[in-house]
Amino acid sequence: MSNLKISTCNEYGLPIGFPVDKWVKCLKPPSTSINGNWCRLEILNQEKHAKDIFASYMTQRNDADWTYLPYGPFDKFEDFQTWLNTASKGSDPLFHAVIDNKTQKAIGIATYLRIEPAVGVIEVGHIHFSPVLQKTPLATEAMFLMMSRVFDELGYRRYEWKCDALNVPSKKAAERLGFIYEGTFRQATMYKNRNRDTAWFAIIDQDWPVLKSAFQTWLNQDNFDAKGQQKISLSEIRNKQEKR
Repeated sequence: MSNLKISTCNEYGLPIGFPVDKWVKCLKPPSTSINGNWCRLEILNQEKHAKDIFASYMTQRNDADWTYLPYGPFDKFEDFQTWLNTASKGSDPLFHAVIDNKTQKAIGIATYLRIEPAVGVIEVGHIHFSPVLQKTPLATEAMFLMMSRVFDELGYRRYEWKCDALNVPSKKAAERLGFIYEGTFRQATMYKNRNRDTAWFAIIDQDWPVLKSAFQTWLNQDNFDAKGQQKISLSEIRNKQEKR
């Protein structure tokens, strides 16, 4: 990652943050699709996506996947639909369905939330990928597409990822995707009648050029063999690029 910009001092000799010149507040994420080679993201539509998403969750069903979410698991489609109706009503969080370009089926959910256009900060969350989406190029591309919209299209300065500090898979995913661990907020909240210490991760605009190049290299078809297995990992690509 690139080095942080150096703070300056004011007229009293006190250190202050570096100037953000000619800042114009960002736009809120639009309702248009985000298109990739493997997948695309669409604003979640109950009638269009809910049944496919629920069906994908039932494929190789694993209720453990819901452990660190404040809702679920859902035994019946009607229960899932009721939750989704309430959760996806507004524009923050802004729910997206992840669509497999081959099957045209919705196979996962991700959202933008805690959207602060005035200061250029936005978070990704409510990520729940079905077994058919997990650990696939589609999953990585979906996260890349959301980052691209945030930094390239909308000009945000900071993109956050937060999770239960005990959620090791989520923390590993954040680090693999290039998020930097920034600390843990103790007893930050409660869910499912238990405590949650929250681990904070973030990518800032200064990090993005290297990350973007690494994602593009990793997602290139040449990086996958005939069985769809990666030849070089995303972390390896990023490490090589950072050393240049």
